[in-house]
Amino acid sequence: MSIRDKLLGGPLGFGAAPLGNMFRNITEEEAAATVEAAWQQGTRYFDTAPFYGAGLSEIRLGRVLAKHKRNEYLLSSKVGRLILDEVEPGKRDFGEKVGLFEFGRPNRIVYDYSADGTLRSIEDSLNRLGVDRLDFVWIHDISRDFHGDEWLSYFEAARKGAFRALTRLREQGVIKGWGLGVNCVEPCELTLDMTEAHPDGFLLAGRYTLLDHEQAAQRLMPAAAARKVDILIGGPYSSGALVGGAHFEYQKAPPEILAKVERIKALAQRHRVPIKAAALQFSLAHPASAAVIPGASRPERIAEDHAALAAVIPGDFWREMREQRLVAPNAPLPIDR
Repeated sequence: MSIRDKLLGGPLGFGAAPLGNMFRNITEEEAAATVEAAWQQGTRYFDTAPFYGAGLSEIRLGRVLAKHKRNEYLLSSKVGRLILDEVEPGKRDFGEKVGLFEFGRPNRIVYDYSADGTLRSIEDSLNRLGVDRLDFVWIHDISRDFHGDEWLSYFEAARKGAFRALTRLREQGVIKGWGLGVNCVEPCELTLDMTEAHPDGFLLAGRYTLLDHEQAAQRLMPAAAARKVDILIGGPYSSGALVGGAHFEYQKAPPEILAKVERIKALAQRHRVPIKAAALQFSLAHPASAAVIPGASRPERIAEDHAALAAVIPGDFWREMREQRLVAPNAPLPIDR
């Protein structure tokens, strides 16, 4: 069975990065209310990671999910970083994502893509979440945006360690599947080309959105579809830039991105299309896309996401998007189905 066949509650998941105090310091009550709102709307797939607030996201998510039976939802977390008990004395280096979780827990975070580190990371995540198992495990951020020109050495460490450890866990039935959880296309392409690695899918964040999809559409998405490797689309709103936020790729949105957003918004308003609807339905239109996983830290956003997925978008909107070159010519649209 593919990942899409295992999903519960439809193709709309819950991305728990904001629960780690991404960009802002949210209250425990607001975090809990957001997760509970997702459950009440029918969401049954939840994705988190140790990196999100140095374990804060996992802790908060686990507290709410503890109210529900474990077999009623799917849960994924990530490996590649260990959260230590000691406090990080200085400013943490997260590559291009510096300052992303400055309001999270102050614990020291270290990279570890080895087999032993992978197993330890999973055990730590289970303890923070308060569950007995994960369904999917993603190898986190073996990519240039975090490791710069040294990213291939981290990829090689994961190939020898995490890849093999997770394959064994899948074969033993401990997890349902594994893959990469990254913000870059290159590590996914490299993994697809490897004969010894057989991932079940990739959680690709920010690389198949209305604002940034050209590179993924050219090779990765068609290759994944051909090999029946599912793509789960994270960050469909491009860190919020597409829906009125100030960030793109976790940084302040540059003028050219804001200009593109305004063009899309103008077209959407003319056709009376909610911008969230356009974003989610575009990301899901590719045959390789199995799910879309927006993040949220406010309960009211959850209802908006579910309504956006169900919204009816006129074909003329998509045709004008293509005519105005606001989408790549090789990116499938909902009207192409």
